[in-house]
Amino acid sequence: MVNYKELGLVNTKEMFARAVEGGYAIPAFNFNNMEQLQAIVKAAVETKSPVILQVSKGARNYANGVLLRYMAQGAVEYAKDLGCEHPEIVLHLDHGDSFETCKSCIDAGFSSVMIDGSHLPYEENIALTKKVVEYAHQFDVTVEGELGVLAGVEDEVSSDHHTYTDPEEVIDFATRTGCDSLAISIGTSHGAYKFTPEQCTIDPATGRMVPPPLAFDVLKAVEAKLPGFPIVLHGSSSVPQEEVETINQYGGGLKAAIGIPEEWLREAAKSAVCKINIDSDSRLAMTAAVRKVLAEKPAEFDPRKYLGPARDNMEKMYKHKIINVLGSDGKLAK
Repeated sequence: MVNYKELGLVNTKEMFARAVEGGYAIPAFNFNNMEQLQAIVKAAVETKSPVILQVSKGARNYANGVLLRYMAQGAVEYAKDLGCEHPEIVLHLDHGDSFETCKSCIDAGFSSVMIDGSHLPYEENIALTKKVVEYAHQFDVTVEGELGVLAGVEDEVSSDHHTYTDPEEVIDFATRTGCDSLAISIGTSHGAYKFTPEQCTIDPATGRMVPPPLAFDVLKAVEAKLPGFPIVLHGSSSVPQEEVETINQYGGGLKAAIGIPEEWLREAAKSAVCKINIDSDSRLAMTAAVRKVLAEKPAEFDPRKYLGPARDNMEKMYKHKIINVLGSDGKLAK
């Protein structure tokens, strides 16, 4: 077994407590490869932000579990090499679907895991989450549970409908499971196609689709039931239209791709929401840059010549999210 502390990682407990008190959110960026990891770490260091490196089950299979452990350790050392004396980096399992998956990650050096039992009947969700918590807490690993179901598709997670979190269940769930944070459903959605055109209205000034509003009343009710408890939002990419337009300009086919407006996320970050998950925006930034280079230089075959600009574009996006949306810049522990 590898303990995450040996790798220089931290769990989410202290950073979440500071975020709730300070009215900002910690960025949780998914990664699958070296370029994404480089961009995330560099952005976090340059903005002096804590950061959560998220790995889905699919990403773990893609990158290999053994390599991921050393990539996470390398991320800590890279941050130090960039001048951050005490980086706060979490390695987190996103959407763990079984006790065995969570245990495997904990044993491999993850400092935080999510067990997603939201698709199960309520009592089964509680039992599964509690089992993961009891194992994880032996090793000071933090656990995220989930109540409510998000629509959309991302990796192995998919649903064709929302089920908003029931505020009446949150105290019972948090108390009986012992989870350290809770992902809730208030209308965010996985993937780059978060809403259908029929669900949206058209902004007359821009001609672009505007998604249906988030259920901030549910968020406020959850906060009232669990004051100060760390809340998580999944499916919170904004799907920047400039990246979508670049992809389509250079041969892509993203039609009606739409995300969560950043002003809504800024509002959420000022509440008890202390972790906001962003994945699709990174994929879009990477794909846009790669398509542009290959379209403008069709003879190019050196991966560094198109993955380098992709890395730079992702870093720019990560910095923007940290500074202008989540407000976690300058929030490293003193």
